[in-house]
This record gives sequence, C-alpha cells and structure tokens, in this order.
Amino acid sequence: MPSLQVLKTLWRELTTRERSPRVTEPDLVMDDPDKVAAYTRAGAEGGVMAPVYLFHCAQVCEVVRPGDRVLDLGCGPANQLALVARLNPETRFTGLDLSPEMLERARALAVDKGLSNLDLRQADITDLSAFPDASVDAVMSTMVLHHLPDQAALGRCISEVARVLKPGGGLYLVDFGHLRSEQSIQDFAYQYADRQPELFTLDYLYSLRAAFAKEDFRRLQQAHLKGRARLYSTFLAPYMVALKSAPRRAPEPGLKARLQALAADLPAHHQADLADLRTFFRLGGLSSPLLG
Repeated sequence: MPSLQVLKTLWRELTTRERSPRVTEPDLVMDDPDKVAAYTRAGAEGGVMAPVYLFHCAQVCEVVRPGDRVLDLGCGPANQLALVARLNPETRFTGLDLSPEMLERARALAVDKGLSNLDLRQADITDLSAFPDASVDAVMSTMVLHHLPDQAALGRCISEVARVLKPGGGLYLVDFGHLRSEQSIQDFAYQYADRQPELFTLDYLYSLRAAFAKEDFRRLQQAHLKGRARLYSTFLAPYMVALKSAPRRAPEPGLKARLQALAADLPAHHQADLADLRTFFRLGGLSSPLLG
C-alpha cells in the first residue's frame, strides 16, 4: 500500500490547476566527482535506486534476446546496464554516455563484475551517426532523457532510435514524467532524503523539474515509433513514463527465478518501493511478469 504522503501527492496532481514549468538541469553532463560518486552509490546494489533498477531490468529483459546487439543510451556508471548484462550473458551491450567520469566508473564496474559482453563509448545520444540504419536489435534507456536540454533534442534522440533500430526490434525507454505541481515535485524529491546523500536528493529534484511531459513522449511516439512501441505511464500521475515494444521472448523460468531472487533479497523498505512501482505501472497498463 503506498504511503499516505504518496497518496496525498497523487491526489494533488489529480486536482491541481497548476502547471509547473520545465526547468533545464543546471548540469546537463554530470562530471563533478562528488555528484558522480553520490549518483553511483544511490544506484549500487543496496542503494536507494535498487528497486527502481530491478523493475526496469525486468522490463528490458523482455525485449532483448540472446545474440542481440543492444544500445543503452546514457548508461552513466552502468549500475543499470551491468545488472541487465549480467542476466543476459549471450547478449552484446554498448553503453553510450557523454561524461568521461561516468564512463570511467562504468568501466571499473564492468571489470569488477567480470562482464565480457559490455562495451562503453563516449557519445551524444541525439547523434547516433556511428550506427548505420537498422543496425541494432534493441535500444534501452533508463532515467536519462530528462538530461536533454529541450524538446528538439528529445525529438532528435527518438528519431535516431527509430532510425538505428531494426524492424521488429526491442525498445524500452523510460524516464521521469513532468508533474503538474512544484509541491508534488518537492514531495517526490525529498521522500527518501533520510536514506541518501544530499547531493543525490538535489539531483533528483533537478531531474523531476527537467522531466518532459507525457504529451511530449506521446507526440514523438506517434511521429517516430507508431506501431513499434506503446506509451505507458504510472497510474493517476505520470511520474514515470515508458516507451516499450512488444516482448520479444517468452518468460524463461531461469531468468524469472533470478529476478525474483534479487527482489526477495531487497530490504523490506525497498521491497515496498518495488511493489508500489509495479502496482502503479500495472494500473497504467504495463505489467512485469518476470517479477511474479
């Protein structure tokens, strides 16, 4: 059951007439060592982002296959990507990021986890010219698109995704959705302030303010990905939105068991967060069969 604070926030979003403006992030590329360290810790196993990463990992696992070539747009320190790559050892992943500091940490993590199916490159996710048309089997991106400076950049990114993705390819792009009320943004940003570094809380606040509206994603889905991906959002308030293709593999018992074991190993408060995320996305039409 969601907390009373979350329910209050959702009710505010349903009833408010406010329309908070989108505010571009102060740092479009995260290179500050302290900020990178805080972000990396939050996304590590046991960090505050662990249940979110596990949910998205299960979604990605439905749209990638053994033997695929997969692009991860904005891989950061690769906490999310490493988890997906570890569970899909016969799939080849290429992580793209603009930040050298992030890529340095990503390479260190790949070595630490012994991942041989992971390649990392510095690149702009709005310009995938290094990849020919219809050259990749799947594209993933988790909680990154709000870093883009404006709607034009978001449009270029989605257009490039459509260009490089093979017909029938897999897709899972997920990000924050823009909330109507500034107070709602504050509520979500500071919900776990007692569990995480202050720098991460501030980065979360800036990310929520910089999020694009669900309508922006709907417009671009219709323009570039119609028939290739559906748009989903969390129920009642679109605090997360996702563009996802149809699943490309049947739920494999071994993979499902591993994901469920990872969920069972989470501490109780993270299990509650994972359950809330699953519930709000399921009510918005996006199920998570690999998690049970």
